[in-house]
Amino acid sequence: MSELGCDRCGRSLLAFEDVRYKLEIKVYAAYDPLELSPRALRETDFDAEIERLVEACDGLSQEDLESSVWKALTFDLCLRCQREFLKDPLPRRREDDADAKAGEK
Repeated sequence: MSELGCDRCGRSLLAFEDVRYKLEIKVYAAYDPLELSPRALRETDFDAEIERLVEACDGLSQEDLESSVWKALTFDLCLRCQREFLKDPLPRRREDDADAKAGEK
């Protein structure tokens, strides 16, 4: 028997379920289109801008840099967890959780 289990509750998917569900989440940076004027192109120091970006990335790991732009997650779910996820796919954080996270920054 395979070890395939629900990533949310741990229940064996092959032993107790007729079907399993794949949950795929993509989180990526949303960019607004750039509007460049001829004046902005003339006045921008692109070498300095590239240097600024390189310095901003200095000391960050490859994983940190990648996840700040794009991250994909895949999970296997049982029927019960699939239904619970669909009822509330993005639960609101409780006030005390939000305050604790804000203090970590």
